Amino acid sequence: MNGSGELGEFLKARRARLLPEDVGLKTYLDKRRVPGLRREEVALLAGISAPYYTRLEQGQSHRASPEILDAIAQALCLTESERTHLRLLADAKQRRPSTRRPAPERVTDATTALLDALNDAPTIVLGRSTDVLAWNQLGHALYAGHLPPDAPRQPSTRPNMARLVFLDAHLRELYPDWLSKARAVVGNLRIAVGRNSDDPLLLNLIGELTVNSPEFAALWGDHRIQPCDVAAYAMNHPLVGSLTVTQQTLQSPSRPDQYIVVATAEPGSPSQTALNLLAQATAPTKTYQPT
Repeated sequence: MNGSGELGEFLKARRARLLPEDVGLKTYLDKRRVPGLRREEVALLAGISAPYYTRLEQGQSHRASPEILDAIAQALCLTESERTHLRLLADAKQRRPSTRRPAPERVTDATTALLDALNDAPTIVLGRSTDVLAWNQLGHALYAGHLPPDAPRQPSTRPNMARLVFLDAHLRELYPDWLSKARAVVGNLRIAVGRNSDDPLLLNLIGELTVNSPEFAALWGDHRIQPCDVAAYAMNHPLVGSLTVTQQTLQSPSRPDQYIVVATAEPGSPSQTALNLLAQATAPTKTYQPT
Protein backbone atom coordinates (compact mmCIF):
# COMPACT_ATOMS: atom_id res chain seq x y z
CA MET A 1 0.00 0.00 0.00
CA ASN A 2 1.37 3.42 -0.92
CA GLY A 3 0.22 6.92 -1.71
CA SER A 4 -0.07 6.30 -5.43
CA GLY A 5 -2.05 3.09 -5.08
CA GLU A 6 -4.37 4.51 -2.44
CA LEU A 7 -5.01 7.65 -4.51
CA GLY A 8 -5.91 5.65 -7.61
CA GLU A 9 -8.16 3.24 -5.72
CA PHE A 10 -9.93 6.12 -4.00
CA LEU A 11 -10.57 7.91 -7.31
CA LYS A 12 -11.88 4.71 -8.90
CA ALA A 13 -14.21 4.01 -5.99
CA ARG A 14 -15.62 7.54 -5.97
CA ARG A 15 -16.00 7.50 -9.77
CA ALA A 16 -17.88 4.20 -9.64
CA ARG A 17 -20.54 5.50 -7.28
CA LEU A 18 -21.71 8.28 -9.63
CA LEU A 19 -24.14 7.95 -12.53
CA PRO A 20 -23.95 10.30 -15.52
CA GLU A 21 -27.35 11.76 -14.66
CA ASP A 22 -26.06 12.58 -11.17
CA VAL A 23 -23.71 15.16 -12.68
CA GLY A 24 -25.85 16.33 -15.59
CA LEU A 25 -24.28 14.27 -18.38
CA LYS A 26 -26.34 12.87 -21.25
CA THR A 27 -25.58 9.25 -22.13
CA TYR A 28 -27.78 8.78 -25.23
CA LEU A 29 -28.69 5.31 -23.95
CA ASP A 30 -25.16 3.98 -24.45
CA LYS A 31 -24.39 0.67 -22.76
CA ARG A 32 -21.81 0.67 -19.99
CA ARG A 33 -19.73 -2.34 -19.12
CA VAL A 34 -19.02 -1.05 -15.58
CA PRO A 35 -21.09 1.18 -13.29
CA GLY A 36 -20.26 4.79 -12.67
CA LEU A 37 -18.59 7.54 -14.64
CA ARG A 38 -15.91 6.89 -17.21
CA ARG A 39 -12.48 8.42 -16.82
CA GLU A 40 -13.11 10.61 -19.84
CA GLU A 41 -16.27 11.97 -18.23
CA VAL A 42 -14.49 12.84 -14.99
CA ALA A 43 -11.79 14.60 -16.99
CA LEU A 44 -14.41 16.53 -18.96
CA LEU A 45 -16.17 17.65 -15.78
CA ALA A 46 -12.88 18.63 -14.15
CA GLY A 47 -11.62 20.52 -17.22
CA ILE A 48 -8.46 18.45 -17.61
CA SER A 49 -7.25 16.07 -20.30
CA ALA A 50 -8.40 12.47 -20.21
CA PRO A 51 -4.83 11.09 -20.56
CA TYR A 52 -3.70 13.17 -17.57
CA TYR A 53 -6.56 11.98 -15.38
CA THR A 54 -5.88 8.38 -16.45
CA ARG A 55 -2.21 8.72 -15.48
CA LEU A 56 -3.24 10.19 -12.13
CA GLU A 57 -5.64 7.34 -11.42
CA GLN A 58 -3.04 4.76 -12.46
CA GLY A 59 -0.34 6.29 -10.27
CA GLN A 60 1.82 7.38 -13.21
CA SER A 61 1.55 11.12 -12.59
CA HIS A 62 3.56 12.34 -9.62
CA ARG A 63 2.19 15.84 -9.16
CA ALA A 64 -1.24 17.38 -9.05
CA SER A 65 -1.77 21.02 -8.20
CA PRO A 66 -4.31 22.07 -5.55
CA GLU A 67 -6.40 23.58 -8.36
CA ILE A 68 -6.54 20.27 -10.24
CA LEU A 69 -7.40 18.36 -7.07
CA ASP A 70 -10.20 20.81 -6.33
CA ALA A 71 -11.54 20.42 -9.88
CA ILE A 72 -11.50 16.62 -9.59
CA ALA A 73 -13.17 16.82 -6.18
CA GLN A 74 -15.89 19.00 -7.69
CA ALA A 75 -16.37 16.60 -10.59
CA LEU A 76 -16.70 13.62 -8.24
CA CYS A 77 -19.05 15.46 -5.86
CA LEU A 78 -16.75 14.78 -2.90
CA THR A 79 -17.73 15.75 0.61
CA GLU A 80 -15.44 18.03 2.61
CA SER A 81 -13.97 15.02 4.43
CA GLU A 82 -13.36 13.27 1.11
CA ARG A 83 -11.71 16.41 -0.31
CA THR A 84 -9.34 16.51 2.65
CA HIS A 85 -8.56 12.82 2.18
CA LEU A 86 -7.87 13.38 -1.52
CA ARG A 87 -5.35 16.12 -0.71
CA LEU A 88 -3.64 13.92 1.89
CA LEU A 89 -3.33 11.02 -0.56
CA ALA A 90 -1.93 13.30 -3.27
CA ASP A 91 0.58 14.71 -0.80
CA ALA A 92 1.56 11.22 0.35
CA LYS A 93 2.22 10.23 -3.26
CA GLN A 94 4.85 12.96 -3.53
CA ARG A 95 6.64 12.07 -0.30
CA ARG A 96 9.47 9.58 -0.11
CA PRO A 97 8.42 6.43 1.72
CA SER A 98 9.94 6.29 5.19
CA THR A 99 12.09 3.27 6.03
CA ARG A 100 12.30 4.13 9.73
CA ARG A 101 10.12 2.27 12.19
CA PRO A 102 8.15 4.82 14.23
CA ALA A 103 9.00 5.10 17.90
CA PRO A 104 6.56 3.49 20.36
CA GLU A 105 3.72 5.85 21.16
CA ARG A 106 3.37 7.21 24.67
CA VAL A 107 0.83 9.41 26.39
CA THR A 108 1.96 12.62 28.02
CA ASP A 109 1.63 13.42 31.71
CA ALA A 110 -1.07 15.93 30.78
CA THR A 111 -3.13 13.22 29.05
CA THR A 112 -2.70 10.90 32.04
CA ALA A 113 -3.95 13.68 34.32
CA LEU A 114 -6.94 14.18 32.01
CA LEU A 115 -7.79 10.48 32.26
CA ASP A 116 -7.75 10.74 36.05
CA ALA A 117 -9.95 13.85 35.93
CA LEU A 118 -12.47 12.04 33.73
CA ASN A 119 -12.69 9.07 36.07
CA ASP A 120 -16.52 9.20 36.11
CA ALA A 121 -16.68 8.85 32.31
CA PRO A 122 -15.34 5.85 30.36
CA THR A 123 -12.30 7.19 28.52
CA ILE A 124 -9.61 5.64 26.33
CA VAL A 125 -6.66 7.08 24.40
CA LEU A 126 -6.04 5.77 20.88
CA GLY A 127 -2.85 6.09 18.83
CA ARG A 128 -2.42 6.73 15.13
CA SER A 129 -3.25 3.12 14.23
CA THR A 130 -5.98 2.73 16.90
CA ASP A 131 -3.71 1.10 19.47
CA VAL A 132 -5.13 1.61 22.97
CA LEU A 133 -2.43 3.69 24.64
CA ALA A 134 -4.27 4.20 27.93
CA TRP A 135 -7.68 3.96 29.56
CA ASN A 136 -9.17 4.89 32.86
CA GLN A 137 -10.79 2.32 35.13
CA LEU A 138 -14.28 2.83 33.71
CA GLY A 139 -13.05 2.91 30.10
CA HIS A 140 -11.43 -0.48 30.60
CA ALA A 141 -14.56 -1.83 32.27
CA LEU A 142 -16.91 -0.62 29.53
CA TYR A 143 -14.96 -1.68 26.45
CA ALA A 144 -12.56 -4.44 27.41
CA GLY A 145 -13.11 -5.79 30.90
CA HIS A 146 -12.07 -9.21 29.60
CA LEU A 147 -8.52 -7.93 29.06
CA PRO A 148 -5.88 -7.19 31.73
CA PRO A 149 -6.22 -3.62 33.09
CA ASP A 150 -2.52 -2.91 32.50
CA ALA A 151 -2.50 -4.17 28.89
CA PRO A 152 -1.94 -0.70 27.32
CA ARG A 153 1.19 0.02 29.37
CA GLN A 154 3.61 -1.88 27.12
CA PRO A 155 3.66 -1.67 23.27
CA SER A 156 3.93 -5.46 23.03
CA THR A 157 0.66 -6.06 24.93
CA ARG A 158 -1.43 -3.10 23.81
CA PRO A 159 -4.90 -3.91 22.51
CA ASN A 160 -5.87 -2.43 19.17
CA MET A 161 -9.40 -1.09 18.88
CA ALA A 162 -9.82 -1.91 15.18
CA ARG A 163 -8.57 -5.44 15.76
CA LEU A 164 -10.91 -5.83 18.73
CA VAL A 165 -13.96 -4.62 16.79
CA PHE A 166 -13.40 -7.01 13.89
CA LEU A 167 -11.73 -10.02 15.50
CA ASP A 168 -12.78 -10.11 19.17
CA ALA A 169 -16.02 -11.88 20.14
CA HIS A 170 -16.52 -9.65 23.20
CA LEU A 171 -16.66 -6.47 21.11
CA ARG A 172 -18.97 -8.12 18.58
CA GLU A 173 -21.45 -8.92 21.33
CA LEU A 174 -20.99 -5.54 23.01
CA TYR A 175 -22.50 -3.62 20.06
CA PRO A 176 -25.97 -4.83 18.96
CA ASP A 177 -25.59 -2.72 15.82
CA TRP A 178 -22.06 -3.96 15.24
CA LEU A 179 -22.03 -2.93 11.58
CA SER A 180 -22.41 0.77 12.44
CA LYS A 181 -19.43 0.57 14.76
CA ALA A 182 -17.44 -1.35 12.15
CA ARG A 183 -18.15 1.28 9.49
CA ALA A 184 -16.99 4.03 11.84
CA VAL A 185 -13.74 2.18 12.57
CA VAL A 186 -13.02 1.69 8.86
CA GLY A 187 -13.84 5.31 8.06
CA ASN A 188 -11.41 6.54 10.68
CA LEU A 189 -8.74 4.08 9.52
CA ARG A 190 -9.07 5.48 6.00
CA ILE A 191 -8.32 8.93 7.35
CA ALA A 192 -5.36 7.55 9.32
CA VAL A 193 -3.91 6.01 6.14
CA GLY A 194 -4.13 9.36 4.39
CA ARG A 195 -2.16 10.97 7.20
CA ASN A 196 0.33 8.12 7.77
CA SER A 197 0.51 6.23 4.49
CA ASP A 198 4.02 4.90 5.20
CA ASP A 199 3.45 3.76 8.80
CA PRO A 200 4.37 0.04 8.75
CA LEU A 201 2.35 -0.77 11.87
CA LEU A 202 -0.78 0.75 10.35
CA LEU A 203 -0.25 -0.99 7.01
CA ASN A 204 0.38 -4.34 8.72
CA LEU A 205 -2.83 -3.90 10.70
CA ILE A 206 -4.86 -3.28 7.55
CA GLY A 207 -3.28 -6.30 5.88
CA GLU A 208 -4.06 -8.50 8.89
CA LEU A 209 -7.68 -7.37 9.06
CA THR A 210 -8.16 -7.77 5.30
CA VAL A 211 -6.96 -11.38 5.47
CA ASN A 212 -8.80 -12.37 8.66
CA SER A 213 -12.10 -10.48 8.38
CA PRO A 214 -14.26 -10.67 5.23
CA GLU A 215 -16.41 -7.86 6.67
CA PHE A 216 -13.38 -5.60 6.99
CA ALA A 217 -12.22 -6.44 3.46
CA ALA A 218 -15.63 -5.52 2.04
CA LEU A 219 -15.87 -2.25 3.96
CA TRP A 220 -12.27 -1.32 3.19
CA GLY A 221 -12.84 -1.88 -0.52
CA ASP A 222 -15.64 0.69 -0.49
CA HIS A 223 -13.13 3.51 0.22
CA ARG A 224 -15.73 5.33 2.30
CA ILE A 225 -14.38 8.37 4.14
CA GLN A 226 -16.57 8.78 7.19
CA PRO A 227 -15.03 10.61 10.15
CA CYS A 228 -16.87 9.67 13.30
CA ASP A 229 -16.22 12.32 15.95
CA VAL A 230 -19.55 12.01 17.76
CA ALA A 231 -21.85 8.97 17.66
CA ALA A 232 -24.41 7.29 19.89
CA TYR A 233 -24.12 3.53 20.31
CA ALA A 234 -26.38 1.00 21.98
CA MET A 235 -24.42 -1.52 24.03
CA ASN A 236 -25.19 -4.84 25.65
CA HIS A 237 -22.68 -5.07 28.48
CA PRO A 238 -22.19 -8.46 30.17
CA LEU A 239 -22.22 -6.93 33.67
CA VAL A 240 -24.89 -4.20 33.53
CA GLY A 241 -26.99 -5.07 30.49
CA SER A 242 -28.35 -2.63 27.92
CA LEU A 243 -27.24 0.99 27.79
CA THR A 244 -26.66 3.75 25.25
CA VAL A 245 -23.61 6.01 25.31
CA THR A 246 -22.47 8.92 23.19
CA GLN A 247 -18.86 8.49 22.14
CA GLN A 248 -16.96 11.71 21.44
CA THR A 249 -13.50 11.60 19.87
CA LEU A 250 -11.22 14.51 20.71
CA GLN A 251 -7.80 15.19 19.27
CA SER A 252 -5.14 15.28 21.95
CA PRO A 253 -3.86 18.87 22.38
CA SER A 254 -0.34 17.64 23.14
CA ARG A 255 -0.12 14.83 20.53
CA PRO A 256 -2.06 15.53 17.30
CA ASP A 257 -1.86 11.87 16.23
CA GLN A 258 -3.52 10.65 19.43
CA TYR A 259 -7.25 10.71 20.15
CA ILE A 260 -9.19 10.74 23.41
CA VAL A 261 -12.51 8.89 23.24
CA VAL A 262 -14.98 9.81 25.99
CA ALA A 263 -18.31 8.00 26.53
CA THR A 264 -21.19 9.74 28.28
CA ALA A 265 -24.80 8.85 29.04
CA GLU A 266 -27.79 11.14 29.39
CA PRO A 267 -27.95 12.40 32.99
CA GLY A 268 -30.62 10.64 35.02
CA SER A 269 -31.20 8.00 32.35
CA PRO A 270 -31.13 4.22 32.82
CA SER A 271 -27.87 4.26 30.84
CA GLN A 272 -26.30 6.60 33.38
CA THR A 273 -27.48 4.29 36.15
CA ALA A 274 -25.87 1.38 34.30
CA LEU A 275 -22.56 3.26 34.10
CA ASN A 276 -22.73 4.01 37.81
CA LEU A 277 -23.35 0.34 38.54
CA LEU A 278 -20.44 -0.63 36.31
CA ALA A 279 -18.16 1.77 38.16
CA GLN A 280 -19.20 0.25 41.50
CA ALA A 281 -18.89 -3.33 40.26
CA THR A 282 -15.38 -2.85 38.89
CA ALA A 283 -13.93 -0.43 41.45
CA PRO A 284 -10.60 -1.58 42.91
CA THR A 285 -11.00 -3.34 46.24
CA LYS A 286 -9.63 -1.28 49.10
CA THR A 287 -7.36 -3.14 51.47
CA TYR A 288 -8.02 -2.58 55.16
CA GLN A 289 -4.95 -1.31 56.98
CA PRO A 290 -5.20 -1.70 60.77
CA THR A 291 -4.00 1.25 62.79
